[in-house]
Parts: sequence; structure tokens; C-alpha cells
Amino acid sequence: MTAAGWAALSAALLVAMNLLSQAVAFWRLRRPLLRSALLDEMPPVTIVRPVRGIEAFSRETAISGLTLDYPRYSTIFCVADADDPIIPLIEELIGTYGADKVRLIVGDVAVSANPKLNNCVKGWEAAETEWVILADSNVLMPKDYIQRKLAAWRRDSGLVCSMPEGSRPQNFGAEVECAFLNAFQARWQYFGEALGLGFAQGKSMLWNKPFLDARGGIAALGAEIAEDAAATKLVREAGKHVHLVGQPFGQPLGERRIRDAVQRQFRWARLRRVTFLPFFAVEILSAPLLPAALATFADAAFGWPIWLGPLAVLGVWYAGDIALSAGVGWFVNWRSPFAMLVRDLAFPAVWAYAFVGGEVSWRGNAMKIRTDGANELNDAAPALSGANRSAEKTL
Repeated sequence: MTAAGWAALSAALLVAMNLLSQAVAFWRLRRPLLRSALLDEMPPVTIVRPVRGIEAFSRETAISGLTLDYPRYSTIFCVADADDPIIPLIEELIGTYGADKVRLIVGDVAVSANPKLNNCVKGWEAAETEWVILADSNVLMPKDYIQRKLAAWRRDSGLVCSMPEGSRPQNFGAEVECAFLNAFQARWQYFGEALGLGFAQGKSMLWNKPFLDARGGIAALGAEIAEDAAATKLVREAGKHVHLVGQPFGQPLGERRIRDAVQRQFRWARLRRVTFLPFFAVEILSAPLLPAALATFADAAFGWPIWLGPLAVLGVWYAGDIALSAGVGWFVNWRSPFAMLVRDLAFPAVWAYAFVGGEVSWRGNAMKIRTDGANELNDAAPALSGANRSAEKTL
């Protein structure tokens, strides 16, 4: 076979692999979950939510976690800084929903280079239930949030999690972020889980507290710069699996700048690069740039119009993304193909830069991630002393 023939065949195989992942993700997202024994039990649950600052949807997302249709649960909001502007809102919610249902703990414990994890330590320690959910502040919880988490727990589960579903974008930049979060990242995570390679996502995690406490507690998630990477490795070392909820939970985006969306992708790519290098190395195959380039080469060699092959690649690729998104209820509109194109033009640069870039910004915390996979804090980050950064305030 000629070089052009090999190029055409390789492009076709990559497109077929992409179609397979879209089909498997569609099946996984649409299939009914089996009713788990844990869901039948309906155990008490504590939700630990680290919060920082006022965001566009802070009130809505916070309230969504306090109005769930679940009989026995409570919420602990964790705030690192006693002067954080989010505190008055949380105090208002305590007054509305009651101190027996909502608590606020102020002050973190620096067990890692991860500021979010440090912010969760006291909340985790204060939780008295066997089942604990760590959920980011921007997760919009549906009424059956806890039931859907429990329903995904199986006998071989070590962790049940959910990636964010980008929702309610209010400009094109947020639509680009939806293209990254939904038909790209969520789709590949569901495909991986279907193959028995489930990866944790720190956005929303259901833990059995005795299981994690027996393996070092929440501080054990500081073994990696990203708590979800540490969680994945911890669960696998225990001979368990990471499982995903039947449908991911929404993260309302509002307005986003394309630059910020791409910067977040670089940070996450860098973290994946240093925590799961073998998997990250082949991520470039999940984007259409390579098959489009191969198709262009084949077109030129065969004397066809050079736009024909790449146009076919992108057409099939984006048709699958749009069909998947529409079929499972993810955001999609007439601009989605253009948002996907921006995503796929940016991703190769993000992937390549993740191998050489070092410093990332995490909600105002600058961190350097070395190329050997270790991480270090700069002068602005907290020292790993285990001491509290601020006094605790429990309401």
C-alpha cells in the first residue's frame, strides 16, 4: 500500500474510533441504571462543599444542595478565609434552612498543594456519617442528586463521581467551554468507564468514609497535585473501581472568555500530563487534527481537492458530537460546530504546551508543576505544615 493509502486508512480508523466512543457514551448515558442495594438502604449522607468568593450562580447552586428530595442529609460549607465574601450568604442560608441541616466551617488545614483539598479537611473530619459527598460549589444539584449518586454505587465501587456538564452558556466563549466539557471530556470519560478504566473527577465525589479513612483519610488525596488523580490511584490500588453517575450534573457557565476556557484546559491537561502520562500521551488521537491532516495528505497524493478529506473528517466528527449531545440532553445549538472547531484548533496546542509549561493558576493560587510529575508551591502558596491558616468558626 502506498503512503497515501496508509494515510487514508489511518484517518478512517481514527474517525471510526471516535464514532465508537460517541456510540458507547450514548449507550452508557441512556441505559437505565440498576437499582443498587445502597439506594435501597438510603443511608444518612453528609455533603461537604468547599466555597470561595461570590460567583455568578453561587446562591442558586448553594440552595440547590439544600432542597434535595432525600430524607437524611446535611451540608457542611467549608471556607478557608474568615474574610471571604461568601460567608454572609452561607450564614443567611443557615438561618433559612436551620443549623441542623447546614453548617459553616472556616479555616483550612494545609495537607497538600491543593487549596480546594485543604479547604475540605475540616469538613471531612466533622462529617459523622458513613457516606460523604465532596462537591464543588458550582455544581447545580437536581432534586434526586443523592439518589443518583447512590444508584451508581456497585459492590466493586471505591468511588462514584460525576464530571461537570456545561450548561446555560450566555456567550460564545461559554459555548466553547461546553464543547470541551460535554462532547469531549465527558464523552471520553464514559467511554473509559465502559472499558473498565474509570477515572475520578473532583467535581462531585461520593465516598465511603471508613474506606477512605482506612487509607489515610482525606489527606491521602494530597498525594497528587489533583485530588481526582490521587483518588483514582487510591481506589485502583485497593482493587476497586471508579464509577460514574448515570448522567453528569450541570455546571451553569454564564459568560466565559475563550481565553479563560482554554487556560483552564491547559491547567487540567498539565495535571493529567504529570499524573497519568501514558494516557495523556495518546490524548492527541482523540482530536480530529491528525486524521484531518492525514486526509489532506491523501487528497493531495490522489489528486483530489485537498479540502475534501478534512471536510469529511470534521463533518462526521461533529455530526457524532452533535447527535450525542442532543440525544442525552446536553447543550447544543447552531453555533456548536463552530465552538467545536475552536475547541479542536486549541486542543493540540494545549496538549503540546502541557509537556513544557510549568506554572498554572488555580483560583488565584499559582502553582508550579515540574516535568517529573512532582509539584511545588510558590511563595504565595501555603506551607505544608498541617497548621490552620485561620481560626475555625462553626455555626
